[in-house]
Amino acid sequence: MIRIASVPASHVYVRHLADPVAIDPVIRLPDPVPADGRKIPGGWWPPVMLDPRWIAAHHREFDAFHIHFGFDAIEPATMSDILHELKTHNIPLVYSIHDLRNPHHPEPGAHREVLDILVPAADELITLTPGAAKYVTREWNRACTVLPHPHVVEEEMFDLPRVESSNFTFGVHVKSLRPNMDPFPVLDTASESIRSLPGARLQINVHNEIFDPDNHWYAPQAASRLTEYAKRPGVDVRIHQYFSDAELWEYLMGLSVSILPYRFGTHSGWLEACHDLGTAVIVPSCGYYAEQQDCQVYGFDEHHFDAASLDFAVRRAYAEQAERATWERRAKQRVLLSEAHHIIYERAIA
Repeated sequence: MIRIASVPASHVYVRHLADPVAIDPVIRLPDPVPADGRKIPGGWWPPVMLDPRWIAAHHREFDAFHIHFGFDAIEPATMSDILHELKTHNIPLVYSIHDLRNPHHPEPGAHREVLDILVPAADELITLTPGAAKYVTREWNRACTVLPHPHVVEEEMFDLPRVESSNFTFGVHVKSLRPNMDPFPVLDTASESIRSLPGARLQINVHNEIFDPDNHWYAPQAASRLTEYAKRPGVDVRIHQYFSDAELWEYLMGLSVSILPYRFGTHSGWLEACHDLGTAVIVPSCGYYAEQQDCQVYGFDEHHFDAASLDFAVRRAYAEQAERATWERRAKQRVLLSEAHHIIYERAIA
């Protein structure tokens, strides 16, 4: 058995790297609980393992250190201290590059500073798509092992029938308007496109925290603009709290197509959940979303928005049937992911 300090361990991506049937040869340490007990969807926050003092106290308990997510607020100097502590105890570092551009940072500089420390220092690098791997080679002259994103929903969800409806529903979930989201040009175009498609509707979902003056995500002007879309024909605006997993899966299965309104980013777990549930996805041209699964693509990044390409993508998605993942295929993928990670860990330790 190989013992891995995984940052984090409880995130669905990490949990679904393990073999779904056989005994996995990798043991991932459970996430330590922060002193304040703070938890977000996907794990405890901030990750306690991302601390040189934790590594100094626990380095005998693991054979390799694997970073996935959770360093959004880590200063470059702290990351350097973490890497120094690992090196001091001869602990190899594996880094899975999920985000080349952090979707929670309005500017790229802070994330890039940490990447400039992490990527050269890692003994092994993993990423999810060939395009991201090419970017890493171009920017840092490092090779990545490319491994696909595992399934997101649990096994029992694959057999659930999709919601039957006479409507063809496009969904744009703007969540709490994190920095990489710019929904308004997308909503303007999509709300016009559906008018000529029989039975087509546009559902806009938004978290209620952008309406709360006491909330960090309070955005009154954006909130007002979003509610105005309900006046357009065929458009439904829904304001609610964060979905639970069960509510999120129900919501996605009620959509025919999910449109991602991102100006920047790299990869998407949301896209993978849609694929698991049989919901088509329209993705922006930024990042490497289009390399994860078969999707319609429209032109959108920090420098331009192509309304014509989104209109075309909406019409293509309306005319085509989305392919739904099967548990058999996803389970086989998990076996391969488990084996691939075991090989990478052995190589790093050697």
